[in-house]
Amino acid sequence: MSLDKPTLDDLRIERRPEPPARSKTWLWLIILFLLAGAGVAFWLKKPSVIEVQTVVAKETGKQSTDRTVLNASGYVTARRAATVSSKVTGKVIEVLIDEGMKVEEGQVLAKLDDTNIKASLQLAEAQLLSAKASLAETRARIKEAEANLERMAALARNKIATQADLDHAEADATALKAKLAQQEADVVVVEKTVVTWQQQMDDTIIRAPFAGIVTSKNAQPGEMISPISAGGGFTRTGICTIVDMSSLEIEVDVNESYIHRVEPKQPVEATLDAYADWKIPCKVIAIIPTADRQKSTVKVRVGFDKLDPKILPEMGVKVAFRETGAAGTVGASVVSVPKNAVQQVDGRDVVLVVQNGKAERRGVSVRDSGGDELAITAGVSPGEKLVVDWPKGLGNGMAVKETARK
Repeated sequence: MSLDKPTLDDLRIERRPEPPARSKTWLWLIILFLLAGAGVAFWLKKPSVIEVQTVVAKETGKQSTDRTVLNASGYVTARRAATVSSKVTGKVIEVLIDEGMKVEEGQVLAKLDDTNIKASLQLAEAQLLSAKASLAETRARIKEAEANLERMAALARNKIATQADLDHAEADATALKAKLAQQEADVVVVEKTVVTWQQQMDDTIIRAPFAGIVTSKNAQPGEMISPISAGGGFTRTGICTIVDMSSLEIEVDVNESYIHRVEPKQPVEATLDAYADWKIPCKVIAIIPTADRQKSTVKVRVGFDKLDPKILPEMGVKVAFRETGAAGTVGASVVSVPKNAVQQVDGRDVVLVVQNGKAERRGVSVRDSGGDELAITAGVSPGEKLVVDWPKGLGNGMAVKETARK
């Protein structure tokens, strides 16, 4: 059986007829639709520009190059404070002060019952008048005795009077002169008695020993007061307590292991527990040259550079002893900004700085400078623009448009 012989027709490739061409219109429409959708999406996602009010950070000075070498705590104390009492024991009949009152030196604070003392003073004054009256009588009798002595002497020279009569006249004159000297001494005694009772009268009036503020009122009318304690009784030992507010300072107990870090006139930064954001400039007044063996501490006195009515005795205070930097060194700039330019975010102070039309969030170090201004010691440079009264929704990196601050 023989196979068919291949021919050239078997190697020919048959071409199928091409399908009719489709219209490309729909393809272009789809592409245009996709491009339009992408444009709309880009426009919707494009960040909107938020109008903001800005303020320029102004330089107020340079930071100190001091650094803290020791932290401690203490209390505000008054170097001049006194519980005012009387010099004598007596009953209070009038109290002329109250807590919080300002008094001047010598001002009357209270009065004690002076009935008995007044009676004794009147008796002494009467005795003084009587003694002076006796002096006048004795002087008159002395003049009489001296005249009688002269007559007796003349009679004795003429042998009319005896020597005994002359001696008697001389004795009378001498005795009256001695009596006059005694009465003059009695007058001095009575005069000093009068002065003593007058002093006791003055002691019933209690006066302020110095100018200050009354911090406590300890006695009321009708109570007994005494300069010494009457144990177990109801006798008061003071009328009130006066504090000289110009003598306020800080007492700090420094551990003796760190006392070498403290020196006189060293700068100190104090912070009252009642005003945690208020930094008060102070300096070391003195280091008491003795240690407490039980607490192993040394007492340090710190004085305020400037007193303020908000500083009160017995307030708790924290102090930071500072070490002055090397001479000639200059610290970073301190700028002043409004309080409404600083916000708290996650427990940190932050600001929004406008740069190249965008808001840049920065953390800053803030120091309260009082009033409506804050001092920024780090994070912002002088001349930079900060957003005030942050608009709602404004965040880091968002586009902003500056408007004039109202």
